[in-house]
Amino acid sequence: MLNCVYEILLVEDDAINAQLIQSLLSDSHSCVLAEGLSFDLCLVENLTAALDILKQKDFDVILLDLTLPDGKDIQSLLKIKEIAPDIPIIVQTDIQHETLVVRAFQMGANGYLQKKHLDANSLIYAIRIAIERQQYINKVSLQQQEKEFASLENLANAIKPSITARMFASEALKECIPEVFADLTTKYGQLLDLALEERAFKVDHNVSEELRSLAAKLGFFKASPRDIVDIHTKALKIKSKNVNLAKVQAYVDEGRLRLLELMGYLTSYYRKYYIGINNLNVFFPSDSE
Repeated sequence: MLNCVYEILLVEDDAINAQLIQSLLSDSHSCVLAEGLSFDLCLVENLTAALDILKQKDFDVILLDLTLPDGKDIQSLLKIKEIAPDIPIIVQTDIQHETLVVRAFQMGANGYLQKKHLDANSLIYAIRIAIERQQYINKVSLQQQEKEFASLENLANAIKPSITARMFASEALKECIPEVFADLTTKYGQLLDLALEERAFKVDHNVSEELRSLAAKLGFFKASPRDIVDIHTKALKIKSKNVNLAKVQAYVDEGRLRLLELMGYLTSYYRKYYIGINNLNVFFPSDSE
């Protein structure tokens, strides 16, 4: 059987436990679960060192001690997920802490090991399952993204040129003024981030008013509903890179609401614009003046 080498990052400040894991992986050839596998272990002793090396190198799995001196409990997990959202993480604790373990899984952990019950079988099984689970998550995430983008593309294609659109714009913004399209996409992406913060932390970033202002800019450039869908789709693709499945889904869910809200504001803008044009009184000088 062909040999597959798994690159493993061990984040552990306990020298005894680090030595045990290294020994178990070195002698893994005697374990049935490790057939066809070998392991290349990289050890760091704190969270800071882990974050630094993750910026330079990819790993197949991370073994993370939840009692690090510079990263207690879930905080270390969250910080690593920010740097390496697609690398599976197996958390370790000294004692059985059910609440902490459940919280770790909710925050994106792919496996759990209790140090005092550690042996070759449980360690290698946890590594294999964590990697397979992450591969499945990545596959599902990709399928969901493709489905969402296909739906947006169908929506864009289904939008018929309205009277407003025919009055103002004949070409898509991304084609006729790509630099403006890029700027508007960046702004919209920033508003999506603020919208997620509003929902998660119960703060007020006045996103609705910012969307209304963005709609006015779109109206100034004679944008159509199709342009809004294009901007939304592009921003969503950018935001979906290098984030975990939960964050992708959050962007998708929040984005659907903000897409409709922005379309409503653009419609309101054009309605006011059209009424304003109709109310203009144009005077022509008479021959007697």
